[in-house]
Amino acid sequence: MVKLTFSRKLRLLTSNHFAFVFQQPQLVSIPQLTILGRLNTLGYPRVGLTISKKHVKLAHERNRIKRVMRDSFRLHQHTLPIMDFIVIAKKGLADLDNYTLREALKIVWRRYCR
Repeated sequence: MVKLTFSRKLRLLTSNHFAFVFQQPQLVSIPQLTILGRLNTLGYPRVGLTISKKHVKLAHERNRIKRVMRDSFRLHQHTLPIMDFIVIAKKGLADLDNYTLREALKIVWRRYCR
């Protein structure tokens, strides 16, 4: 049975983890967000989120976006390649509702699966 949890081991936590991905990333982008990915040797995918105040002004909007992104990753983690991902928010992301954001993330995760 597949577990759809989002434990601590599935998150990029330190600056070294983020720096590893930033060194040689594979880039997938849509107008509202960019996802950088790099293969890892851990046997499972991990995700890190960067949502700046410059692009999403209100804290409750940033929290909503992070919650939707984590949930999308949690649901797709078993179909994703074994990579470290960094999700970078761009201008206009706060204007998307939850359904549209989930659909956009689904498209991006499918691109990484190819």
